[in-house]
Amino acid sequence: MAYSLNRAQLIGNLGRDPENRVTSNNLNITSFSIATTNSYKGTDGNWINETTWHNIVAFNISDYLKQTLRKGLKAYVEGRISKREYTDKEGVKRTSLEIIASQIIPLDSRESSAGDNKEASTQDQAASYETNVENNEDLPF
Repeated sequence: MAYSLNRAQLIGNLGRDPENRVTSNNLNITSFSIATTNSYKGTDGNWINETTWHNIVAFNISDYLKQTLRKGLKAYVEGRISKREYTDKEGVKRTSLEIIASQIIPLDSRESSAGDNKEASTQDQAASYETNVENNEDLPF
Protein backbone atom coordinates (compact mmCIF):
# COMPACT_ATOMS: atom_id res chain seq x y z
CA MET A 1 0.00 0.00 0.00
CA ALA A 2 1.37 3.41 -0.97
CA TYR A 3 0.93 6.33 1.37
CA SER A 4 0.86 9.98 0.44
CA LEU A 5 0.49 13.28 2.25
CA ASN A 6 -0.69 16.62 0.92
CA ARG A 7 -0.55 19.12 3.77
CA ALA A 8 0.51 22.74 4.06
CA GLN A 9 0.97 24.68 7.30
CA LEU A 10 1.53 28.44 7.07
CA ILE A 11 1.93 31.34 9.45
CA GLY A 12 1.91 34.67 7.70
CA ASN A 13 0.16 37.98 7.15
CA LEU A 14 -2.93 38.45 5.02
CA GLY A 15 -2.02 40.40 1.90
CA ARG A 16 -5.57 41.57 1.21
CA ASP A 17 -9.00 41.55 2.80
CA PRO A 18 -10.80 38.26 2.16
CA GLU A 19 -13.30 38.07 -0.69
CA ASN A 20 -16.53 36.22 0.08
CA ARG A 21 -18.91 34.81 -2.50
CA VAL A 22 -21.78 32.32 -2.62
CA THR A 23 -22.19 29.73 -5.37
CA SER A 24 -25.49 28.72 -6.95
CA ASN A 25 -25.39 25.65 -4.65
CA ASN A 26 -25.35 28.01 -1.62
CA LEU A 27 -21.69 27.21 -0.84
CA ASN A 28 -19.84 30.10 0.83
CA ILE A 29 -16.32 30.53 -0.55
CA THR A 30 -13.77 32.84 1.06
CA SER A 31 -10.45 33.58 -0.65
CA PHE A 32 -7.44 35.64 0.42
CA SER A 33 -3.66 35.62 0.18
CA ILE A 34 -1.02 35.11 2.87
CA ALA A 35 2.60 36.22 2.67
CA THR A 36 5.33 34.17 4.32
CA THR A 37 8.92 35.36 4.58
CA ASN A 38 12.13 33.35 4.65
CA SER A 39 15.26 35.20 5.85
CA TYR A 40 18.78 34.05 5.15
CA LYS A 41 22.29 35.49 4.95
CA GLY A 42 23.60 36.15 1.49
CA THR A 43 27.17 35.52 0.38
CA ASP A 44 27.99 39.16 1.21
CA GLY A 45 26.84 38.66 4.83
CA ASN A 46 23.70 40.78 4.51
CA TRP A 47 20.27 39.40 5.39
CA ILE A 48 17.97 38.68 2.48
CA ASN A 49 14.19 38.44 2.94
CA GLU A 50 12.36 36.23 0.47
CA THR A 51 8.57 36.61 0.47
CA THR A 52 6.24 33.97 -0.97
CA TRP A 53 2.55 34.63 -1.62
CA HIS A 54 0.02 31.84 -1.08
CA ASN A 55 -3.58 31.84 -2.34
CA ILE A 56 -6.00 30.51 0.29
CA VAL A 57 -9.52 29.17 -0.35
CA ALA A 58 -11.88 28.29 2.53
CA PHE A 59 -15.44 26.99 2.49
CA ASN A 60 -18.30 27.99 4.82
CA ILE A 61 -16.21 29.88 7.39
CA SER A 62 -17.92 31.46 10.39
CA ASP A 63 -19.25 35.01 10.39
CA TYR A 64 -16.77 35.76 13.18
CA LEU A 65 -13.82 34.86 10.94
CA LYS A 66 -15.31 36.79 8.02
CA GLN A 67 -15.31 39.88 10.26
CA THR A 68 -11.92 39.18 11.88
CA LEU A 69 -9.74 38.35 8.87
CA ARG A 70 -8.30 41.60 7.50
CA LYS A 71 -5.28 42.69 5.46
CA GLY A 72 -2.14 42.65 7.63
CA LEU A 73 -3.52 40.21 10.23
CA LYS A 74 -1.17 37.37 11.21
CA ALA A 75 -2.87 33.97 10.88
CA TYR A 76 -2.18 30.25 10.93
CA VAL A 77 -3.59 28.34 7.95
CA GLU A 78 -3.52 24.62 7.46
CA GLY A 79 -4.82 22.72 4.46
CA ARG A 80 -4.00 20.84 1.31
CA ILE A 81 -2.33 22.07 -1.86
CA SER A 82 -4.58 22.09 -4.91
CA LYS A 83 -3.78 22.80 -8.55
CA ARG A 84 -6.46 24.53 -10.60
CA GLU A 85 -6.39 25.11 -14.35
CA TYR A 86 -8.46 27.81 -16.01
CA THR A 87 -8.59 29.99 -19.11
CA ASP A 88 -8.13 33.74 -18.55
CA LYS A 89 -9.99 36.58 -20.29
CA GLU A 90 -7.50 36.59 -23.17
CA GLY A 91 -8.02 32.85 -23.78
CA VAL A 92 -4.66 31.82 -22.30
CA LYS A 93 -4.65 28.58 -20.29
CA ARG A 94 -3.30 29.20 -16.77
CA THR A 95 -2.48 27.11 -13.71
CA SER A 96 -2.95 28.26 -10.13
CA LEU A 97 -1.76 26.64 -6.89
CA GLU A 98 -4.03 27.18 -3.90
CA ILE A 99 -4.21 26.05 -0.31
CA ILE A 100 -7.66 24.59 0.43
CA ALA A 101 -7.93 25.53 4.10
CA SER A 102 -9.02 23.01 6.70
CA GLN A 103 -8.07 25.22 9.65
CA ILE A 104 -7.63 29.00 10.09
CA ILE A 105 -6.58 30.59 13.37
CA PRO A 106 -6.16 34.38 13.71
CA LEU A 107 -2.96 35.06 15.67
CA ASP A 108 -3.19 38.84 16.16
CA SER A 109 -5.32 40.39 18.86
CA ARG A 110 -5.80 43.71 17.10
CA GLU A 111 -8.91 45.57 18.19
CA SER A 112 -9.29 46.95 14.68
CA SER A 113 -9.57 43.45 13.26
CA ALA A 114 -12.15 42.31 15.83
CA GLY A 115 -14.89 44.50 14.38
CA ASP A 116 -17.33 46.61 16.38
CA ASN A 117 -18.59 43.81 18.62
CA LYS A 118 -16.81 44.56 21.92
CA GLU A 119 -18.97 42.02 23.77
CA ALA A 120 -17.79 38.97 21.87
CA SER A 121 -17.28 36.01 24.17
CA THR A 122 -13.85 34.61 24.95
CA GLN A 123 -14.86 31.47 23.13
CA ASP A 124 -15.70 33.47 19.99
CA GLN A 125 -12.40 35.37 20.18
CA ALA A 126 -10.47 32.09 20.34
CA ALA A 127 -12.52 30.58 17.51
CA SER A 128 -10.85 28.86 14.63
CA TYR A 129 -12.13 27.37 11.42
CA GLU A 130 -11.93 23.63 10.97
CA THR A 131 -13.54 21.47 8.35
CA ASN A 132 -12.94 18.20 6.62
CA VAL A 133 -13.23 19.48 3.06
CA GLU A 134 -12.15 16.17 1.51
CA ASN A 135 -15.39 14.49 2.68
CA ASN A 136 -17.76 17.37 1.84
CA GLU A 137 -19.80 16.32 -1.21
CA ASP A 138 -21.01 19.90 -1.79
CA LEU A 139 -17.58 21.16 -2.85
CA PRO A 140 -17.12 22.00 -6.52
CA PHE A 141 -14.20 19.60 -7.05
